[in-house]
Amino acid sequence: MVLKDADARIITETLGRPPNEVESAIFENLWSEHCAYRTSKPLLQTMPTRGDVVIIGPGDDAAIIKLSDGLTLAIAMESHNHPSYVDPYDGAATGVGGIVRDVISMGAQPIALMDCLYFGNLEREKNRYLFEHVVQGISDYGNCIGVPVVNGEVLFHPSYDGNPLVNVVCVGLGQVEGLVTGRVKTPGSKILLIGSSTGRDGLGGASFASRDLSEESEASDRPSVQIGDPYTEKLLIDATLEAVNKGYVLACRDLGAAGLSGASAEMCSTFGGRITLDAIPLREAGMTPREILVSESQERMVFEVLPEHVDDMLSLALKYDLNAAVIGEVIEEPKYIVECRGVIVADIPIKLLTEGAPLCTTEFPEVLPRQEQPVVRGVTLQEKALRVLSSPNVASKEWVYKQYDHEVQTRTMDKPGGGAAVLSIDAPRGIALSSGCNPTQVAADPFKGAAATVFENAMNLAVKGAMPIAFVNCLNFGNPEKKEVFYQLERAVAGLSHAARILDTPIVGGNVSLYNESEEFHTAIIPTPSIGMVGILNDVSNVPSAFFNHEGDAIVMVGVTYPEYGGSEFAELFGIGGVAPKPRVGIKTTIDSLVEAVETGKISAANDVGRGGILTALAYMCTRLGAKVDLSHCLNEETELFSETSGRAILTVDPGELNSILTVLDARGVPFAAIGTVGGEALSIVIGDSVLTLPLETIKRSLNILNDSMIA
Repeated sequence: MVLKDADARIITETLGRPPNEVESAIFENLWSEHCAYRTSKPLLQTMPTRGDVVIIGPGDDAAIIKLSDGLTLAIAMESHNHPSYVDPYDGAATGVGGIVRDVISMGAQPIALMDCLYFGNLEREKNRYLFEHVVQGISDYGNCIGVPVVNGEVLFHPSYDGNPLVNVVCVGLGQVEGLVTGRVKTPGSKILLIGSSTGRDGLGGASFASRDLSEESEASDRPSVQIGDPYTEKLLIDATLEAVNKGYVLACRDLGAAGLSGASAEMCSTFGGRITLDAIPLREAGMTPREILVSESQERMVFEVLPEHVDDMLSLALKYDLNAAVIGEVIEEPKYIVECRGVIVADIPIKLLTEGAPLCTTEFPEVLPRQEQPVVRGVTLQEKALRVLSSPNVASKEWVYKQYDHEVQTRTMDKPGGGAAVLSIDAPRGIALSSGCNPTQVAADPFKGAAATVFENAMNLAVKGAMPIAFVNCLNFGNPEKKEVFYQLERAVAGLSHAARILDTPIVGGNVSLYNESEEFHTAIIPTPSIGMVGILNDVSNVPSAFFNHEGDAIVMVGVTYPEYGGSEFAELFGIGGVAPKPRVGIKTTIDSLVEAVETGKISAANDVGRGGILTALAYMCTRLGAKVDLSHCLNEETELFSETSGRAILTVDPGELNSILTVLDARGVPFAAIGTVGGEALSIVIGDSVLTLPLETIKRSLNILNDSMIA
């Protein structure tokens, strides 16, 4: 990649001379879409990012939210999309490593990972290969560093054929007094580089992530993919946290996009920085200053420390068998200066580098979503139900999460497969975590679909008894220079923001991944604004099961179903249209009521109604026990079994406690209906004159279709 002509003119005019080779490489990476958010920044500035719990919002390596008077949570989300197509194992593994370092750079201990994975049709051998190796890369790296993968999503769609998405969330636990940020504090302090040696892997990764994938990407772009070492990462985690706890660290930043040039320039941007490349440990001979600066070799961190703590840091690195070097200092002059072998190879006004990239302006057309209502003829209700339950997007993902160690650190209270993850923090309190997206709904209507993504994750938390408090996002879109793509991005950001305001749940950080298009398949991904959300639990002992577990329990449906099929799994499978779920203000009241109901300790099982509709929610809950359900008074027609209206849940409660739970819901005006009883060897659903009966073995066989195919 070379500098765009317009960018080169701006840089030349500001410097008073053309940039040299090293400076050009630095600008190419730091002014890339991946680093500078040139297209998306004006949109991101419209998001609600503040709240009572927000200590540090967007702009640092990770967001920091308040958990209690002494405890904080760090949360960050990133993509590693292009690298995971070129080299799925290393691309996915280093995505995990990078997001973990974002959290430890804030002084927080990483305690959980979530992954949101999007692939093309598994009938293509290439997609199957990508899927298997991405999962293996995440598993191997996460398991080796001892951070549990507790939640995630896997979704398949043809638009991801040539450009899979790998989004990773990391959550960390920290102390208020141990908080570290990524901006330098004091001129005269020293800059240290600690971790692995620097090689040629990952050269130009930021610029690589800011362009479409070509047919030759697997060969030509492989040098842009980093190679990870989880064992060095574990040592770096421990060394960083010990340094923070001992008070040595003034500021810290992970070497991610744009490598050393990105981390050191952004870190020093409050003042200025002078970097010397001579002392940097290299793993390859003959590396040029340009290569050293933009290499994205993994497992490296830069630290700001006072001169009196330099020896302490070097000793700490030696203790953990990590490379370490003093590579520069913070200066008062607002410049980014790089020196090598006594020669200044870069001399740039630091604000020009970190804040001077001109923003892109794009006009977008008004695109109206499809409004037609679905009509499916010649297919029985039984056939519709089995087709939905056996869809890879609805089916169990046990094959994936069984490869992850989700119990390391012993905080995990709910195993994957039951909706949101639950972690114990300071007993009896805990947190719940949810992640994912409704990309087909976003494709049908970017505003409504993005809002529905927020509501879906919030409901996942609420049925565990957790109150949503904040979320991060990863905005995955195609080429924003195309008007229709920019329209999707703008409307999706507006939808996320609208839902966040309804829930009073701020958006505290995230990542933007654009240019997700494939020359090989001549496709762009459908818009995929995935999110990771955290909620607070007052008592983890009250968390209900995700499955029916008590014979004779009463079943309650919370919320109202509307004929909203746009982007639903049903619509995708049968090639129909329909309106996407409407974002309704009342969802906030529903969430508050669900949390209150679960906190009574009387809810035995609970599940959100999400992808696949009521049918899927009930089927998943029937893993162990069947149920008899009558939806005649809740649904107008049998097709509404598959509607994906937001803000609905299925609860079970002992019949003797039913009135007390209904009173909680009724007090806030939340719609509900008692719809049946737990028990039996089948799921029986009555809707008017229709009766759907699915034996438990049939349900299990349908839901296990993906697991069985991957094992085979």
